[in-house]
Amino acid sequence: MPPVNLAIVYYSATGTVHALAEAAAEGGEQAGADVRLRKVAETAPPEAISARPEWAQHLRDTAGIAEACHDDLEWADAVLFGTPTRFGNPASPLRAFIETTGPLWFQGKLADKVYSAFTASNTAHGGQESTILALGNTFYHWGGIIVPPGYTDPVQFQSGNPYGTSHVAGDGPPGEVALQAARHQARRVVGAAAALKAGRGAA
Repeated sequence: MPPVNLAIVYYSATGTVHALAEAAAEGGEQAGADVRLRKVAETAPPEAISARPEWAQHLRDTAGIAEACHDDLEWADAVLFGTPTRFGNPASPLRAFIETTGPLWFQGKLADKVYSAFTASNTAHGGQESTILALGNTFYHWGGIIVPPGYTDPVQFQSGNPYGTSHVAGDGPPGEVALQAARHQARRVVGAAAALKAGRGAA
């Protein structure tokens, strides 16, 4: 059985979600997956970006990361989406990418894949769970198989979010608990996708 193809598709303005995405990529690789780490295109105007030095710096720091495209979703057996919260919803650049996927959905090419999500907010209780649940609405429409981390590893009792890895950016960069949670979530997603792939192969 070939390894699981895991796409990690994320948006990050200043680096918090990017750090979680990198940890998820590590977890996916630890589980034996082929991993594609992909950022979505920035949609904010240059004047908004330049008004925040950390935003402009992060764009420069991640210039070498490929932007997500439809081929990444079609290639993947499992997809982890990462986004900051925006009023309890995914950030608009990620939504803009998702809203281009109609042709894939129409052809059934997004169905029967494993999906999961992670997020960050600036404040505690800043919409983390509702952001992940909002992404779930898209996964339902795609016919996806949602695999949350739940409380399936001791780190989950420290991170405290069974919906998906989350972090309070106002407390600083993600610490080891959040990074471990992201790695665990990716390993769990890969494990579920591998079981599905093996079952289909046996059938």
